[in-house]
Amino acid sequence: MTSIKVKFRPSTVVDKEGSIYYQIIHDRKTRQLLTDYKLLPSEWNDKRSQIVIAANSERRAILVSLRERIHWDVERLNKIVKRFEEKGIDFATEEVIAEFDRYSNEYSLFNFMESVIISLKQRGKTRTAETYKATLNSFKKFRNDEDIMLDAIDFELMENYEAHMKNKGIAPNTISFYMRILRATYNRAVEKEMIEQRNPFRHVYTGVDKTVKRALPLAIIKKIKSIDLELDKPMDYARDMFMLSFYLRGMSFIDMAYLRKSDLKDGFITYRRRKTDQQLVIEWTKEMQMILDKYPENPTQYLFPIIRSTKANERNQYRNAGYNINQALKKIAKKVGVNISLTMYVARHSWASVAKSKGIPISVISEGMGHDSEATTQIYLASLDTSVVDKANSLILKALK
Repeated sequence: MTSIKVKFRPSTVVDKEGSIYYQIIHDRKTRQLLTDYKLLPSEWNDKRSQIVIAANSERRAILVSLRERIHWDVERLNKIVKRFEEKGIDFATEEVIAEFDRYSNEYSLFNFMESVIISLKQRGKTRTAETYKATLNSFKKFRNDEDIMLDAIDFELMENYEAHMKNKGIAPNTISFYMRILRATYNRAVEKEMIEQRNPFRHVYTGVDKTVKRALPLAIIKKIKSIDLELDKPMDYARDMFMLSFYLRGMSFIDMAYLRKSDLKDGFITYRRRKTDQQLVIEWTKEMQMILDKYPENPTQYLFPIIRSTKANERNQYRNAGYNINQALKKIAKKVGVNISLTMYVARHSWASVAKSKGIPISVISEGMGHDSEATTQIYLASLDTSVVDKANSLILKALK
């Protein structure tokens, strides 16, 4: 028979915080498991072995958190004992404590997510690793950097996290994105049989809202193309990259950044989308060449002046360039009277919108660059005769003249 009790050890200094510890008794042997939980004597009820939270306590939030952590610690200790007993293992109290310490190190959400991130990077999935890291950072802010065990994640915690993000003004799709990453992490732990499935995400939103339309009309694209930015090189460069994306049928910025010189051959750009791995072929036009001719030849293997150094980290160059371009595009938006947040991604939406306005069949271009999913759109476009799409692009570029 094993018993686990929560105990409070007062400080030897009057009115100073004491410590919580767990008393584990097994086979008449008693061991203590110390914690770093600190309480004032007035915050502990010795008879009930529980924290006392006064209605007007300034430490209420801290005490509620400590009470929750103690609850999960005791439950975890009982689970360890139960598992040993069910397997018929002859164990000692030291082994219970050792298993508890191991679990605390390996089965915490923060540690587990970090291990997933490392694994993703090792498999070359850098972008996915970055999304996991962004989610972890967001959740850490919500928790004030206080880690939590995987089996302590429940629907109330997720509802509180969702409410926290809403209060911060975070967009629904971003909230859903973080929730889906956390759910994937949680499900990984379930698959590894580290925890039981409790479905903690059942009451939070994990869908995808249709985004607010971010396409610009052709008249505004013309303004952006013709505005004089000769005296402002960063804005001029941002405009050039924006127009290049538009000319290239709304090519995403990451695909532009990693487009190689060898991808341009015999008057055509041939590349694979980094997001979907779908191969696309685009006719190289004089509009594209005019922009490329404005800049010195890139000393790297890449075609466009985005990743320009062979010594610096390529991904950091791409991300920094993207940030600077989008900041400059916001200034350009003010100059041309656009009241939406102008970014490189707007070029992609705009090409699709203009294509549709020119009567190009939905089967060729479909609203927003395809169905409800960008990946589905690219798969569909890849199955068409490239000349059909190039003809559509030609009509759009002529309309700019």
